[in-house]
Amino acid sequence: MSIKLAFEVVGDGPPVVILHGLFGAGRNWAPIAQALGHAYRCYLPDARNHGASPWAEAMAYPDMALDVLALIEREQLQQPILIGHSMGGKTAMALALEHPQAIAGVAVIDIAPERYGDQLSPYLTAMRHLSAETPMNFPAPSLRGHEERFDWRINLMATAVCMPDLCGFPQPLLRKHYSGPALFIAGADSGYVRAESHADIKRLFPGARLAHIDDAAHWVHADQPEALAQALHGWLGELTDPRAGQALSTLAAH
Repeated sequence: MSIKLAFEVVGDGPPVVILHGLFGAGRNWAPIAQALGHAYRCYLPDARNHGASPWAEAMAYPDMALDVLALIEREQLQQPILIGHSMGGKTAMALALEHPQAIAGVAVIDIAPERYGDQLSPYLTAMRHLSAETPMNFPAPSLRGHEERFDWRINLMATAVCMPDLCGFPQPLLRKHYSGPALFIAGADSGYVRAESHADIKRLFPGARLAHIDDAAHWVHADQPEALAQALHGWLGELTDPRAGQALSTLAAH
C-alpha cells in the first residue's frame, strides 16, 4: 500500500519530482529546485520514514516507487521528470523500470542499480543512542520539534531493519529496462558509480547518458550545487524543449 508523502513545491513550469537520499528530506534539495524553479515546477517529497511523511515498516524500493507514483497521480502530473539521489535515485530507477509510462525521463545522481556494502548502520546505532540534548551533531534537517523536545525526523528502527533492502536493488527489476531518456551523474570523487557499473546501467537504461561532475563526492548537490544545477538544467531543456536544450559541456562524459 502506498503512503501519502508530504512535499513542498518550488517554481513553475513542466513538472519535475526530486527524490532525496537516506537520512535526508525534500528540503535538502531546495537550492537545486530554486535554481531550476524559473523554468520548472519542482516537487520535493519526503520519503516514507523521513521528514514530515508517515512512517511504515517496509522500505523496499518498489514500495517507495509506488509512493511517488501515487503522488504523481494525486497531483495529476503529466509525465513528470524524475531526479533522484542515492536512495532516491534507486527509487527513481525502480519507478522508471516498473512504470515507464508514468514519467518522461529519469536523472540518477551518484548511485547505480546494484548492491552496496552496509556502511550506514553504525550511524543509525549512534543516532538511536544519542541524547536529544545533543542535536547539533547532525544536520538540522534531520531533526524535528515534538512536544517541546527534539526527535529525529527519521524512523530509525524501520530504517535499521530495512537496511538490507536499502543497500540492495530488487532482483526482479534487473530483468526489465527503461528505454526513455536517462541521465546518470556521478561525483568524480565518489566510489558509488564505478566503471564496472556502466554495463548494468546501459543494460537497464539503454538510452542513458553517463557523466560526472568534478570535485564532487557522493553528496554532489552539496559539493557542487551550481555545476549540478547547470547539468540538470541542460538535460531538462533537451527533454522539454529541444530547441532550448544546452549541451552538457561542463561534464566529462564517461
